[in-house]
Amino acid sequence: MDLKNKTIVITGGGQGLGRAMAIEFASAGANLALIDLNKEPLNEAVQLCKDVGGDARPYMANVAKEEDVVAVFDAIESDFGEVHGLINNAGILRDGLLIKVKDGEIDKRMSLAEWQAVIDVNLTGVFLCGREAATRMIQKNVPGCIINISSISKAGNMGQTNYSAAKAGVAAMATVWAKELARYGIRAAAIAPGFIATEMVASMKPEALEKMAAGIPLKRLGQPEEVAHTARYIMENDYLSGRVIELDAGLRI
Repeated sequence: MDLKNKTIVITGGGQGLGRAMAIEFASAGANLALIDLNKEPLNEAVQLCKDVGGDARPYMANVAKEEDVVAVFDAIESDFGEVHGLINNAGILRDGLLIKVKDGEIDKRMSLAEWQAVIDVNLTGVFLCGREAATRMIQKNVPGCIINISSISKAGNMGQTNYSAAKAGVAAMATVWAKELARYGIRAAAIAPGFIATEMVASMKPEALEKMAAGIPLKRLGQPEEVAHTARYIMENDYLSGRVIELDAGLRI
């Protein structure tokens, strides 16, 4: 896909990986429809996209709510005409052990609310946005590409029952969609990043960051721009579909 003047939707586009991917695509001349719940960083991301030569607009929506998703895609189509690409990036964390035992007694269990909150945003939100983007592409006979942001945690990470389940799910969905949607000229793929130096990770204590980096074969955290470069590669390569690219510096073999 030639990204020039193509409309790319990015959920969670206000900060972190979403912002980095938005800037990368804007630098290639794409139009960016950025979806987020946080207005200030969303507006900042829009301006950064414009600064590098792309058109960008902000959209406030909760991807876990079907009516929000339908409404926001209506608005995006009204503004840009067509949707050519979607990056399902929005996600939250509610980490905790399934069961925490203290002094031989059960101290805490992961609550249904902690489970459901992550599943709603990280899994159901991806389903809703993917379904809506594919619907619009098919209705207007527009070839397109959907990228789901998974995680190294898809293989199972301690303290992340909810997050790991969701990230395994979005990787599987990308593979399913690649098979189902190919007949309409729509590709789908996923990226499973390892430890990336986003704002959230950068706020950790230096000793914790050092310990984290020491366990990575390349001995450093990835940069958001490296994830953005991978997303651009997938979007531009018309023969790449159905694969999960594990961008983790060899951490999980």
